[in-house]
Amino acid sequence: MAMDVLRFRYPIFLNGLWGIILLIVFFVLIYRHKQVLLQRFGHLEIIQRIMPGFNRKRLIWKSVFFILSYAFFVIALADPQIGTKLEEVKREGVDIIIALDVSNSMLAEDIKPNRLEKAKHEIANFIGLLRGDRIGLVAFAGMAHLVCPLTLDYGAAKLFLQMMDTDLIPVQGTALSDAIKTALKAFNQKERKHKVLILITDGEDHEGDPVKVAEEAAKEGIVIYTIGIGSPQGVPIPVYDQFGNSLGFKKDRNGNVVTTKLDIKTLQKVAFITNGKYYIATSGQSELKKIYEEINKMEKKELSARKFSQYEDRFQIFVALGLFFLLLEFFLPVRDKKGYRYALDRY
Repeated sequence: MAMDVLRFRYPIFLNGLWGIILLIVFFVLIYRHKQVLLQRFGHLEIIQRIMPGFNRKRLIWKSVFFILSYAFFVIALADPQIGTKLEEVKREGVDIIIALDVSNSMLAEDIKPNRLEKAKHEIANFIGLLRGDRIGLVAFAGMAHLVCPLTLDYGAAKLFLQMMDTDLIPVQGTALSDAIKTALKAFNQKERKHKVLILITDGEDHEGDPVKVAEEAAKEGIVIYTIGIGSPQGVPIPVYDQFGNSLGFKKDRNGNVVTTKLDIKTLQKVAFITNGKYYIATSGQSELKKIYEEINKMEKKELSARKFSQYEDRFQIFVALGLFFLLLEFFLPVRDKKGYRYALDRY
C-alpha cells in the first residue's frame, strides 16, 4: 500500500524556526520605534500629507513575506523528504559472524599491505556479496569483543569493520576460545541451525581450549569455517610507534625476537567438529568467496519481514517558496501609487 510520509533528513536544523519569534519581535519593535520617531517629528495626519501614498499595511506585509521566506529556507535546510513507496520485503538467509584476529602479529607484511588490512579488504568484499544474510563482527586478541551485532545493514557493518584495528583490544594474545564464546552469545540461542562463524587468525591459543568450546558451538548448530593466516614455522611480530614508524620486532625479556605460529591442527579440529572447513590464506584471499559459495548451499531462514520506505528529497519546493516570498518582499513598494497620484491631484 502506497502512502506519503514526511520526514526530515536533518531535523536539528528545524530549531532555526525559533528564529521566527525573534524576527516578529524585531519587526514589531522597529515598527513601534518608527511610530515614536514620526510622532516626535509632527502630527501623523500632517506627516501623511508630506508622505503621500505611504501605506503602513504594505510595510507589515513586507515583514510577513520576509518571515515566511526565512521559515521556508530553514525547512529546506532540514531537507524534507517524502516517502513514495512502502512495500513488504522478505529476506531469507543465515546468520554469519566473522571473528577477526586484531593482535599485533596481524601487522606482519608477508601479505601486502599487511595481514590485517588484507583481511579487512576481503571481508568488505564478502559483505558486498551477501543477499539477505545477517552479518556480525567480533574482534579478538587476548580477549574478544562484539564489534557489530547481527544486522542486515551491510553499510553499517562495513563502517564497524573499518574501526577494527590492533588498538581495539588492549590485551594482546590470540584468544580463539573467547572469540567462539562471544559469537555463541551473539547468535540466537533458541535456534539450532542457520548459524555460521568464520574465524580468521594467524596465531595459536595458549590460554583456553578452542576445541572444547567448538564442541559447545556444534551443539548449538553453529558451523565454523577457519582461515589461517601466516606460517606454522613462526614469524616475528612487528612493532610500531604511535606515528606508525617501525621499531623493529617484538622481543622477550631476554632480548630474543618473539614469533607467532599458526596452529593449523587446532583450526582444522575446530572446523571439523562443527562440520565446517579449514582454509589456509593465500595472497589472493579467495577463501572467503569459497566460504560464501558453501553458505549459499545451506538451508535459509526468513530473517525479517519489514516495511522499507524509499524517500525522495523535497527541499527544492521550500527553496522555491522561500525565494518567491523574498522576491515579493523585495519588489513590494511601501508607497501606494494610487494614493500617491490622488495626493498629487489634490495639490
